[in-house]
Amino acid sequence: MSNFTLAPCAIPIAVVLAAIAMPAAAGPSDALHAYAGVGYFHDDNLFRRDAGERLSDSAKYAIAGLYFDHTYGRQKIYLQGKVSKVKFSRFTQLDYDGKDFLGTWDWQLGNRFSGKLGASYEQTLAPYTDFRSTERNLRIHKRRHGDANWQLHPSYRLRVGAAQDSYSYALPAQRFNNRDEDAVEAGFDFTPRSGSTAGLVARRVKGKYHNIRVVGAVPVNDDFTQDELKAKVNWKVTGISTIQVLAGYARRRHDVNGPRDASGFNGRVTASLNPRKKLRVNAAAWREFAPIESTLVTYSLNRGASVGASWDASAKVRIDGKLSRERRRYQGLLAATAPAGLKDHLREASLGATWSPRPTMQLSTSIAHQRRSGADFLGNGSFKATTVSVNANVQF
Repeated sequence: MSNFTLAPCAIPIAVVLAAIAMPAAAGPSDALHAYAGVGYFHDDNLFRRDAGERLSDSAKYAIAGLYFDHTYGRQKIYLQGKVSKVKFSRFTQLDYDGKDFLGTWDWQLGNRFSGKLGASYEQTLAPYTDFRSTERNLRIHKRRHGDANWQLHPSYRLRVGAAQDSYSYALPAQRFNNRDEDAVEAGFDFTPRSGSTAGLVARRVKGKYHNIRVVGAVPVNDDFTQDELKAKVNWKVTGISTIQVLAGYARRRHDVNGPRDASGFNGRVTASLNPRKKLRVNAAAWREFAPIESTLVTYSLNRGASVGASWDASAKVRIDGKLSRERRRYQGLLAATAPAGLKDHLREASLGATWSPRPTMQLSTSIAHQRRSGADFLGNGSFKATTVSVNANVQF
């Protein structure tokens, strides 16, 4: 299941802080690192409203963190913790402290058994894309996951895995979205000497909501089960191109049956190409179920495509660009009077540049534009928005 769409006011934060949170490369003997960064962004339509309600704002932020990355024999340990403080110029009620913690253990036992264990914690602003409000709404996302692989033959591998994602919301009006999503999966891979892999994966996701949603004085049970059977392919087409596929059949059913149930093709295809040493190109296409934090709909069926490129203009300068388009068709409608065929389209374009005067320092700037044709019945109308950001970070 795909992740949530980023909040409008979190989009620039996520884009910029992601760059800050990615420390520069360090020496091979170093395991523990500290990093810090500061930045600024301006958004001309912070809450993603239509032309008559555009509300702009600017924000300053700072981030600090530690990470540990070391390999002990065949065991690789990665730990990261970071905190951030975001202050808005106009809508000061949105000021918040972000928290992100992550730990993973890539383990290997002998030559046949391997896998990964991990956990993460994230506190950030919840999306405003599909929820009309100017109040601060912090969302906490906790994730625990593990998987194991058995290489029973040089050309065949068995896999099992499990994960739990938990979401909780601080704003009372959004607490009906508090939930756990428990997933289990099993599959096998064909692993030829070429380095490519091909296999099947069967997956079940069970969603359990903590609070009953009330729509028009009627209580609604949002609990669901999603079953998937997909092909999983990692094809190294040439030395400079790779295609990855995770696609097949998915069926989503709710504990209370009705028009919210859906099934059909579901998956994602990604491709990467490195035609030159300094140029990297990637593309993706998808058709996936995705949850929505709305009062009138629980999930959508998304179809989209994207293309991006990264160019090392020099030894110290990198240019990044991306274009994407996605159509959301609303499947989980809760209002009995909702019109059929509700959908919207979201287009995004971004361009950024990063200058690294030293291996441990980065200065970045970016501009991003969004445009959506919305579904007025759901309160998420059409909008246009442009975000400009600058940031600097250093590793110690």
